[in-house]
Amino acid sequence: QVQLVETGGRLVQSGGSLILSCVASGLTFSSLPMAWFRQAPGKDREFVAAITWLNTTSYGNSVKGRFSVSRDNAKNTVYLHMDSLKPEDTGVYYCNVRGFDYWGQGTQVTVSS
Repeated sequence: QVQLVETGGRLVQSGGSLILSCVASGLTFSSLPMAWFRQAPGKDREFVAAITWLNTTSYGNSVKGRFSVSRDNAKNTVYLHMDSLKPEDTGVYYCNVRGFDYWGQGTQVTVSS
């Protein structure tokens, strides 16, 4: 059974930084692409970042240059490093196995102005 558990979300001031973690189990983590999405209240889920098993990364336009995705295959963990946070980054952040319908429960990030 695939399980994804996100942690690290909290209230942070505008301009601050945060690191989210997602621990995966029940799959061959090292060979799978992973992604982060987010959803703000009243909005559709939005792509944030992705990383392949070769560590090739991609980012949504709204976070390019501010967010960075990385992975530690030994720990079955994918990270989202978020810098220069803005109020519009507020939302629930979800971990996903890219291309599959596997999602975590989400972790809330709130950026105050």
